[in-house]
Amino acid sequence: MSISEPTGRIARLVREPAGRPSPRAVPFWAWNAVVGWCVFVGLQLVWMLFANAWTSPLHLGGLGITVVVAIVHVSIMPKWRYRVHRWEITEDAVFVRSGWLTQETRVAPIARLQTVDSRRGFLHRIYGLTTVTVTTASSAGALSIHALDDAVARDVIATLTAVAQQIPGDAT
Repeated sequence: MSISEPTGRIARLVREPAGRPSPRAVPFWAWNAVVGWCVFVGLQLVWMLFANAWTSPLHLGGLGITVVVAIVHVSIMPKWRYRVHRWEITEDAVFVRSGWLTQETRVAPIARLQTVDSRRGFLHRIYGLTTVTVTTASSAGALSIHALDDAVARDVIATLTAVAQQIPGDAT
């Protein structure tokens, strides 16, 4: 078999994951970014207050640049991230592609699966979303499937739990 001609089982492992985050991920990621930028702008304003820098063109320019960068980030990042993020679970592996500026694709064999966790922060609950984290026996760390609908996340957790129970050993 040649490296340039993947066939059979290898071809199934080397492909784009089919699953997507929930469409509600776009406003969720946007609000997450808005909250972060509000904290940053708030800190700038507090610093300007204590430094008595309200009239300094340099400080006002810095604040203006921060606001412009925040608006661009909040308007571009969530849609871009939604286009990039993918996930899939097969009988052989868990596939995850994530990121937006720096993109990462990870494939973890099911036989290496150790734990499956879910996370639902305050904004997650408002939008009905869950992030599922799959920990494997890998030094690269856990795989996270971001912004799944709650029902889909429950199915993913149930599927991974059932598959993991069928694999003998301790995944190390």
